Amino acid sequence: MNFAGLIKAFDTIVVLREAARRFKAPGTAQSSNETALTGTNAPPAALTGQIEARLTGVVVAALKEAFDRDHARLELERAQLEEQRRRAEEALRAELRRQAADREVARLRLIAGTALGGWIAAVALLVVRLDTASALSRSVSAVGWLLLLAALGTAFMAQGQVSASVPGTSAPVEAGRQGIVALGLLIAGLACAAIALLF
Repeated sequence: MNFAGLIKAFDTIVVLREAARRFKAPGTAQSSNETALTGTNAPPAALTGQIEARLTGVVVAALKEAFDRDHARLELERAQLEEQRRRAEEALRAELRRQAADREVARLRLIAGTALGGWIAAVALLVVRLDTASALSRSVSAVGWLLLLAALGTAFMAQGQVSASVPGTSAPVEAGRQGIVALGLLIAGLACAAIALLF
C-alpha cells in the first residue's frame, strides 16, 4: 500500500477543512452584519458544504484508485509467487526422477557386471577342467553361459528403457519386467555354473 500518498491525502483534507472553517467563521460574522444592515440572508454554509462534498468525493475517488492499484499489484505478486512455487515443485520432481533413474541404472549395471564376471569365470573354469569335465558338466555349464549372457543383454536393454523413460514423463522410474528377468537370469546362470562344478 502507498501509505505516504494516503497520509498526504489526509493532510490535504484536514488543511482544506480548516481553510473552509476559517472562511466560514469570518464570513458568518460579516454576513450577520450584512444581514442586519441589508436585511438579505446569504447562505455561505451551502457554499462550503458543496466544497467539502466535492473535496470528499475527490479524496474518496483517489483512495479507491490507490486501493485498486495496490490490490492489482498484490494479485500480480501472488500470481508470480504461485508460478515460482509451481516451477520449483516441477524442478524438484524432475530431480527426484533423475536420482531414481540413476539408482536404477546403477543396479542394472551391477547385474550386468556380475553376469559378465560370472560368464568369464564359468568359461575359465570349463577351460581349466576341460579334460576332466563330463558331458553333463559341459552341458550345464553351456546352459549357465547362455543364461548369464541373456542376463547381460536383458540388463543392457533395461538400462536403455530406464534412460528413455526419464525425460518428460510422470510414471515411476523402474526397469520393469526386464530388470526382474535380468536378475532371475543372473541367479539361474550362476546356479548352473556352480552346479557344473559338482559334476
